[in-house]
Parts: sequence; C-alpha cells; structure tokens
Amino acid sequence: MERETGPGSAIRRFVQWAITPPQSYVVYLVCLFLVAGSSFYVGTLKPKKATGFGPPPMSAPRN
Repeated sequence: MERETGPGSAIRRFVQWAITPPQSYVVYLVCLFLVAGSSFYVGTLKPKKATGFGPPPMSAPRN
C-alpha cells in the first residue's frame, strides 16, 4: 500500500490523531471553549437599528 499524500490524507491523519484518548480530551475542551466563547461574543453584539422606519401605525384607538 502506497503512502497517500494530499489534503484528504492530512485531514484523515489529523482526525486519527485527534480521536486517540489523550488528545481527544484536549480537542473536546478546545471545542467547548470555542463554542462558549463565540456564543458569549455573539450575545454581546448590539443589533443594528433600522433606519427610516417610524413608530408602527396605530390600527385601532385604545379604549
């Protein structure tokens, strides 16, 4: 069997390395921190206010 080269084999070798027990714990923690950090960052973003829109029209008078 010949040794494969290319992007597909590099990804395959990385996945094979990442699923072995010592590395899998580190990969899990890194992914957990990335998801938590990005979730926190996205939650702190302020939504942009729409320009050109006034208050909504009143459809019926209040009683």
